[in-house]
Amino acid sequence: MKRAHVPVLRTRSPQLDRRFVTALARGLDILRCFSRKDRELGNAEIAKRTRLAKPTVSRLTFTLTQLGYLTYSPETGRYALSVGVLSFSHSYLGTLDVRNVARPLMQQLADDVHASVSLGAPDPSGEHMVFLEICQGSGQMFHISLDVGSRVPHGWTAMGRAYLAALPQPAREERLIAYRKMTPRPQWEAIEAGIEKAVRDYERFGFCLSVGEWVKDVWAVGVPMVSREGHRVLALNCSGPIFDMTRQRIIQDVGPRLLALRDQVLVATGGVF
Repeated sequence: MKRAHVPVLRTRSPQLDRRFVTALARGLDILRCFSRKDRELGNAEIAKRTRLAKPTVSRLTFTLTQLGYLTYSPETGRYALSVGVLSFSHSYLGTLDVRNVARPLMQQLADDVHASVSLGAPDPSGEHMVFLEICQGSGQMFHISLDVGSRVPHGWTAMGRAYLAALPQPAREERLIAYRKMTPRPQWEAIEAGIEKAVRDYERFGFCLSVGEWVKDVWAVGVPMVSREGHRVLALNCSGPIFDMTRQRIIQDVGPRLLALRDQVLVATGGVF
C-alpha cells in the first residue's frame, strides 16, 4: 500500500528565530509538565521536569496563577492546573468537525467488534499522542481506562506508531531523534525496533500493531489519517483484550474495518481537519 505523503516544512530551530518568545514557551512547558497522575507539583518538581532554573519557575508559576491557569495551595506550597486550562481544550475540540463526523462511525465499530475505538493527535512535545475521542463497545467486558485529553507514548502504542509511520522518512527521523534523547538507551532499543516493524506493517497492510507492548494483555491496531493538504496527521486506534483481539483477527477483520472507517471520515470531511 502506498504511503500517504506528508510534506516536510524546513524551518530554522524556533529558538533561533527572532520572533520566538522564550518566556511564553517556558510558561507553556510548565503547563505541559502536569500529567494525569499529578494532582499537585511543587516548584522544585516543575524545575526538574522542565529543566528550568528554580527562580524562573517561581516567577512563571506565580504569573500562571495570577492568570487563572494554575492554583496555589498555601497548605502544601504546591500548584495544580486550574479550570482556566479547560477553556483551551473545549475551544479546540469544538472546532474539530472531524471528531463529530468520526464519533458515530467509531461507536458503531466499537459495538460491532466489542472493543474500544479512539481518535488521537500528536502533542507538541513529539513524544505522546493525545486522545481526542474514545468510544467503548456496548456490552463488552473490556474498557480502555483513559479519557479524552489523556496522553500515550508514540513508540509503544498502535496509535502513536501509525502517526509516525505516516510521516515521510525525514520527518519521522527528526521525531525519533528528539524521542531518543528523552528515552533511556535500553528502553529505546525496544521502542525503535517496534517502530521499524510498525513502518513495515504500514507499508504492507496500511495499519500498525501494538501486541501487548504498551499494556501486557491488550492488543491494538492503529491507522493514520492524513489531511488533504498533508499538513496534519491524526490516528485512529482499536484495542481489545488479548483473548479476543488476536493477530489473525486484526489482520483479516479489525484492521481493514478501521481503514474503511478512516476512508469514510476523509470523504465526509473532504480531508479538511
